[in-house]
Amino acid sequence: MELRIAGTVGESIVDGPGFRFTIFTQGCPHGCEGCHNPQTHDFNGGIVVDTDQLYNEIIKDAILDGVTFSGGEPFCQCKPLAELAGRIKAFNRFPLNVISFTGYTYEYLIANANAENGYMELLSQLDYLVDGPFILSQRSLELKFMGSKNQRFIDVQRSLKEGRAVVVEPY
Repeated sequence: MELRIAGTVGESIVDGPGFRFTIFTQGCPHGCEGCHNPQTHDFNGGIVVDTDQLYNEIIKDAILDGVTFSGGEPFCQCKPLAELAGRIKAFNRFPLNVISFTGYTYEYLIANANAENGYMELLSQLDYLVDGPFILSQRSLELKFMGSKNQRFIDVQRSLKEGRAVVVEPY
């Protein structure tokens, strides 16, 4: 499947726990003041890549702990990301977890999920979600993997089972 991205980082240590392959999606509707990645906002920017290409890059790196979908806004491209995440989770030579960042809240995604937008498709493949818009006035450099105090690190699979956002400490 095709995915529009701004770029990738092969072994990031700032986009989630451990060594992570990070995919920066292209396109974001939020326009958060002070955004760390404003170059990812334009939905027509970036490059189009095939998820097969990304998958093959990811599975070649045996030191990875997981994969992170960042942005832009990953939930604007749910279907190709869900497909890629499913393949990553099925790869069993070494276990990889999948994290996504989003400017939406978990509750918004659940309430607005439908077959067309694919929110549930992507959520069902995620281990963790960092949710909420970046709010400059709540910015903190002391938070693990989050930019502002309103954001949460959510265990997605527990949240789906319990029917509520289960916030956990990033490990």
